[in-house]
Amino acid sequence: MRKLNVLLITCLGLVFSSAVRAQGTSGVNNAELKGDYAFTFNGMTTGDGVTSTPFAAVGRFAADGAGNLTNGELDANGFGAMEKAVAQPFTGTYSIGTDNRGVMNLVIPGGGTLAFAMMANGNAKFVEIDAAGGHGTVGSGTMEKVDTTAFSTAKIAGDYAFGVAGFDQSNNRTAMAGRFTANGAGTFTNGAADVNLSGTFSTLNVFAGSYMVTDGATGRGILNMPPLAGGTPINLDFVFYVVNAGKVFAMEMDALSPATPLLTGVVLQQQTPAIVGFTNASLNGGMVMYGSGGSGGTGGPGPEAGLLTADGIGTLQVDFNGVCWAESGGSGTYTVASNGRTAIRAGGGYAAAYLVSSNEAFFILPDSCVSFGFGEPQAPGPITNSAIAGNYAGSTAIPTYVRDVIFSGEFTGDGASPTGSISGIEDIGSALGPTLGVAANATYSISSPSVNGKGSWYVNGYLAGIVYVISPSKFVVAFLWDPSSSTHTRSLLIFEK
Repeated sequence: MRKLNVLLITCLGLVFSSAVRAQGTSGVNNAELKGDYAFTFNGMTTGDGVTSTPFAAVGRFAADGAGNLTNGELDANGFGAMEKAVAQPFTGTYSIGTDNRGVMNLVIPGGGTLAFAMMANGNAKFVEIDAAGGHGTVGSGTMEKVDTTAFSTAKIAGDYAFGVAGFDQSNNRTAMAGRFTANGAGTFTNGAADVNLSGTFSTLNVFAGSYMVTDGATGRGILNMPPLAGGTPINLDFVFYVVNAGKVFAMEMDALSPATPLLTGVVLQQQTPAIVGFTNASLNGGMVMYGSGGSGGTGGPGPEAGLLTADGIGTLQVDFNGVCWAESGGSGTYTVASNGRTAIRAGGGYAAAYLVSSNEAFFILPDSCVSFGFGEPQAPGPITNSAIAGNYAGSTAIPTYVRDVIFSGEFTGDGASPTGSISGIEDIGSALGPTLGVAANATYSISSPSVNGKGSWYVNGYLAGIVYVISPSKFVVAFLWDPSSSTHTRSLLIFEK
């Protein structure tokens, strides 16, 4: 993937044990990866194993179910000239073992080797594993099956919410969340967005722009937004790849600068209620929020996660954890506009959110940490340890710091109470060189009496992170401390069936 390679520590902070196991019988499950896919990747490039600059890629490929990749294409962006690619074609091969972990080799200038973990729906989580000797770029991403019938401008029509985040060449963080209405003919209007540019927060209530699917064979397109960050007179130009009519992966394609940081993210079709649009009733129940923010100068950005519980009429409770905010929350209020923009006030703080559907939203805070992420509806009813049971694909979500633990793997939770166990095999990417087939073990306890689905994550008996369960099919871990590492690695971990 054009040198998708970054630094990381060798020992996975999720865990875990140092035993290394080989991948299961090669190729026996190749049929699990079959069809047309789009992907998005976020990482960092390092030349000395210490400092880094951002790197990202988006693209697509076709997998034949027998170990071959065809019709591959990607766009990449980074600080160096060799890190840029525009509609770069590629082919490749892959092999999936008995444990549903796979390795993919891309035939492309600069090379690219990925380790990936399959999910039950045919999608996959992956990491880059071909860096070595303190040089290269590593990071994580996701591959998702696509609807090729949506590869046209006309199919991108209706109301959409979006969220993107990233860094400039000096690793200053920017995030943006918003919404617009696409007319199916290449123009979007009724735009609204909130932007946090390295701690400077601004809101645009009305803007317009353009978009177009430029290649009906690959689903590649271009989207242009007007100046959003503090009135800076430079437009933001994104390349995107269509997943379906309701979802595209997007990446900022301009040269890196303070005004045009390397932003990546997703655009999702809003499920806007008919006639009146969104209202306060669109937040009613639990929403698990997860993302990242800066750590106030103590070692780079890190994970944030929490639970927002709303009553449908304008009041809420929020519980939030992360390297920026530590543990905080309390009661508060919210107001939902008809276009889905939501103003949230709780615990003396403020956040803006843009609803995708009921209890689902992008969120952004006007803080120096540039806190940003996504929220998903929490399953109804009391959530206990039994919710984490069965098989999951796990990975690091969008690494934001060179010391992040970057991995993908397959895991099994036992759902036991009062303490559950989760174990699996993971593949770790590092600029020092990859470590594949690492045995991983942790324990968990979903035991908070006042915050539904909240629990503790333990490594070797030590409290290492906070768990928030979205449903029996998905949970997140704000991994705040690695007892096996003096660097205190922090990562947002996502586990999904």
